[in-house]
Amino acid sequence: MPELPEVETVCRGLRPKLEGQKLERVIQRRENLRFPLPKDFAARLTGRTVERIERRAKYMLLHLDDGWTLLGHLGMSGRMTMIEGEPPTAGKHDHIEFRTGAGTTVRYNDARRFGFMDLIETDQLGAHPKLRDLGPEPLSNAFNDTALSEALQGRHSPIKAALLDQKIVAGLGNIYVCEALFRAAISPRRSAHTIPGRRAERLVPAIRDVLTAAIAAGGSSLRDYVQADGELGYFQHNWCAYGREGKACGKDGCAGVISRIVQSGRSTFYCGEHQR
Repeated sequence: MPELPEVETVCRGLRPKLEGQKLERVIQRRENLRFPLPKDFAARLTGRTVERIERRAKYMLLHLDDGWTLLGHLGMSGRMTMIEGEPPTAGKHDHIEFRTGAGTTVRYNDARRFGFMDLIETDQLGAHPKLRDLGPEPLSNAFNDTALSEALQGRHSPIKAALLDQKIVAGLGNIYVCEALFRAAISPRRSAHTIPGRRAERLVPAIRDVLTAAIAAGGSSLRDYVQADGELGYFQHNWCAYGREGKACGKDGCAGVISRIVQSGRSTFYCGEHQR
């Protein structure tokens, strides 16, 4: 599933083509994705101008000129692809299209239909069920070692599970938690309540660094993920732990080997030598 860097990459790719543009035509080819689409979805979007595009956690937010916001989630296989000029014939899984007056088509394709879209009054975004309980953005000033330490106080779940809890910090997923813990030299098995203090001081910058690097690289390309311009992300070539089971650790001075374990039904990759 696309994580924060992938969604941020898509948002950055869409901004130059959609911000300030009127949606001259919106085509809806089915009534539902993961959930039913809002009533009169296409009609309500047609003629609206996209004022700005933001990301919150793993969600795309397209703020419109009528005081409403289109909330989108890519799910497991959703992709937004930009097409200039007359678009080719839609494929089986091309479910929604947004066409601007400038001649750009943004086509939403989702083979598994685990993504979804909703329309929300902009001033009510904070109350939406998908957004209201989210923790701080990991790249914001609100996320620091003090905030993380306070959030982890008394939590006895493994730190890997705690960081995947969107109430602790928003937008982190399995890949980047593995990578951040590797960089911070913290075992994914370690109890979350032992992190506050010096370990939190290492972990927060590790999270920031790995997300920043992944965004700069265009996100990680997993199966169906592509950027808005159709190009694949390439951060997976820089993974230190994820997907590297049985390979040498790679950390300077460490003779360890990357191991794989399963936590809460998800694969965790780490080095048991230097991650403690």
